[in-house]
Amino acid sequence: MLSIPLPFIVGLVFALTLYRNLKGVETPGSKRYFTVFLIAYALQGIIIGLRFGYGVGWLHLVQPATAAAMPPLAYLAFRSLAAIRSEKPWLHVLPFLAVAMAVAFFPFLTDLLLMTTFIAYGVLLYRFTYDHPDAVAETPLPRMLPALRAARLCAVLLLFFGLTDAGLAAFTFVYGNEAVPAVVTAMNIAVLVTVAIYGLAPQIFGREPPAAEPEQTVPSAEDQALLIRIQEALDTKDLYRQEDLSLAKLARRVGAPARDVSAAINRATGLNVSQFVNNRRIREVCRLLEETDQPLTTIMLDAGFATKSNFNREFRRVTGMSPSEWRSKLRASLISKT
Repeated sequence: MLSIPLPFIVGLVFALTLYRNLKGVETPGSKRYFTVFLIAYALQGIIIGLRFGYGVGWLHLVQPATAAAMPPLAYLAFRSLAAIRSEKPWLHVLPFLAVAMAVAFFPFLTDLLLMTTFIAYGVLLYRFTYDHPDAVAETPLPRMLPALRAARLCAVLLLFFGLTDAGLAAFTFVYGNEAVPAVVTAMNIAVLVTVAIYGLAPQIFGREPPAAEPEQTVPSAEDQALLIRIQEALDTKDLYRQEDLSLAKLARRVGAPARDVSAAINRATGLNVSQFVNNRRIREVCRLLEETDQPLTTIMLDAGFATKSNFNREFRRVTGMSPSEWRSKLRASLISKT
């Protein structure tokens, strides 16, 4: 009876985590990069499973090269979600070529190159998500936090694999290859637990951790002027109603960098971009609740909300009550006046 090696399961869970966190996120180039990255990750899991689970020894010649392709692909995939495009993406082929050359001609350099590649790209990706406020500016506003979580999870895993590869190389040098399958199993269990806690838990329980509230500072005259332009852009052709509205799209309408738009909203209102846009949507919802008898679902969609959970959460944040409570209170007030 065939058994399913643990790397297969880890690869499946990681792919599911990315899918859940990036569902609804599609920007120019991102689908291509993410597809290739997930294929490479699945292929790597199969190779590791066959090599250590079924003893297919010759795969040790393939495994390092396929492993070296994953960190650049992960970085390019998440970088494609940013308002700033990556220049010269072909340069990221170099780690793969370097490791492939090392496997063929300089085997003693293979582990060092792999470790360097994973750690370097892990640090690069993690820093990018913090150094660039517009790191996922192309994603729809409700998906910005999950996309950031996915990017940071991927960065953590790259660092983990880089460090454990170095540890595994040292382990085999001292103790040989006999216990390597057990060590690889322990590594995959650690990855499985990390992915489950950091990536899947919020989705399983149907909620996501709230975004940190931005600290309001004294806005400048430039901030106030930019805020007026942002408000005008949102109302032009009812831009705020678009379900897939992103920070990058809003910034292009305003004619300002995404980070400037985000910073101006933060400083002038104390809200993040998603909250600011949702405040405009909630005003429209309240108007429709007062002036029409449309069902709540119709009103929700007309105002630009895509999911009931986000709609109810944001409506309660702004008004302090649920949409149905708001409508009931409004009707009771109208009856008392007549």
